[in-house]
Amino acid sequence: MAGHSKWAKVKHFKGAIDAKRARIFAKLSREITIAAKLGGGDPDLNPRLRLALLKCRSANMPSDNIERAIKKGTGGGESASYEDLTYEIFGPHGVAMLVELSTDNRNRTAAEIRSLLTKHGGSMATSGAVARLFQRKGQIIVDREAASEDQLMSIALEAGAEDFRADADGYEIITGPAEFEAVHRQVEAAGVKCASAEVTYLPTLQTPLTDAAAVDAVEKLIEALEEHDDVKEVYTNAEFPAG
Repeated sequence: MAGHSKWAKVKHFKGAIDAKRARIFAKLSREITIAAKLGGGDPDLNPRLRLALLKCRSANMPSDNIERAIKKGTGGGESASYEDLTYEIFGPHGVAMLVELSTDNRNRTAAEIRSLLTKHGGSMATSGAVARLFQRKGQIIVDREAASEDQLMSIALEAGAEDFRADADGYEIITGPAEFEAVHRQVEAAGVKCASAEVTYLPTLQTPLTDAAAVDAVEKLIEALEEHDDVKEVYTNAEFPAG
């Protein structure tokens, strides 16, 4: 999720889709299969599957791929048992990262991630050292041309959103994790297309990167982590320069 703002994160995700479509679709398929195996194939009854399908929509993942992944999870064809993990990491220049993974071999994954960190100037943090710098929140991002500010703010706040923010690019709606789905449903019911909608980790304190070398070092570590097959998401408190 390299980027200096919520908008940079959206653009980064869209760019990554174009450049690495096959890898992203493979990761989304795995997450759908795991979610369906654990909670069933009905997204109305399976919150984890619903969130995975939102990411599929943002990635324009073909429906055939989605249906195959759900069938794999519900049909007993997925024999591996996956474990969800969250690694707390300090990257170059003191940047904090939370990394979410799903693995069928904890020891293998740990060794591979540690090797990446050694190569790219990162290190594992002690438990809680990084997690305390983030809050779990629902985040809905809407392009400015997609909605009227007054209308969208009214819908969001009436549905239970915690905060509504507007800037030159568009709008950001922040919710508690439990309120995310209700708010998102109300926004979509109003015919508003979301650029991004997810339950995520938002930093409470950012670490500014002020020179090109620092930006390059942090982005290389993020890219290396994102390319690992077991990594689902990388959250960082890095504040990249605008532009």
